[in-house]
Amino acid sequence: MTGLRPACAEVPGTSASFAAIDWRRPWLRTLAPVGMQAAQRVIGGDSVAQALNRAPLPSRVEFVSQQALPPDTAYEQFVFDTRTVPTRDNLHDFFNGLIWLHYPQTKRLFNQWQAHEIAAQGIGAVRGSLRDAVTLFDENGALLWAPAPLREALKNREWRRLGEELRPLWQQSRLVPVGHALLEKLVQPRKSITAHVHFVDGDEPGLDFGADATMAARFDAAEFAMKPFNPLPVLGVPGWWRENENVCFYDDPEVFRSGPRKTSQQDSAAGTR
Repeated sequence: MTGLRPACAEVPGTSASFAAIDWRRPWLRTLAPVGMQAAQRVIGGDSVAQALNRAPLPSRVEFVSQQALPPDTAYEQFVFDTRTVPTRDNLHDFFNGLIWLHYPQTKRLFNQWQAHEIAAQGIGAVRGSLRDAVTLFDENGALLWAPAPLREALKNREWRRLGEELRPLWQQSRLVPVGHALLEKLVQPRKSITAHVHFVDGDEPGLDFGADATMAARFDAAEFAMKPFNPLPVLGVPGWWRENENVCFYDDPEVFRSGPRKTSQQDSAAGTR
């Protein structure tokens, strides 16, 4: 989510990339009912913007073609000013649109933070701590409701304990991906794909629109700028990937790293827009 976005023509093979989405995956549980229909419309010839605008959800935003964004205008500022989202015909922007539809309050909050920072500091080579944190979470974030022992194990990078000793506690937990680059990468799952997890206190909302309200109400700009996130290779989540049933799965030091966080080496960096 950089300040300025280059023009982007329709990507060759768009239909094939959308057909490759496996909507049965556990990380797509929330998005599947709406996303499957929208993907079929894209495969049938709609642009991504058209498909998203036809989604059967109340929306506070309109999706428009990428060409609507003037070349000298910051993307975030344009969204803030027009309440429209320039959208390219690719998976990255498709998942961004689905997150807008399902978590509109949170996306609007992030956009407000971005626009206010741009107004105060302008567009430069460095985004600043808040914009950088928002971009990181917006692209690769996830929410985690979990018992305290799981949270502590994740904070301490105790991977074997997290995936084996505490494995039954995952049935009392829920990980909700909200980062669109994260979801795009998971179309082709690989072990190193990493989310930046934000812990949520209290009971899990019964509906994911409740998760949206929870995020929008509880996220604080000053706290967010400190990047209070914990990296989690998501295919290590029990029930998300069959291979993690093998006791050796968590012994891969290239993925399940201990010590200080090194996000750029954990496949967590996103192709921002």
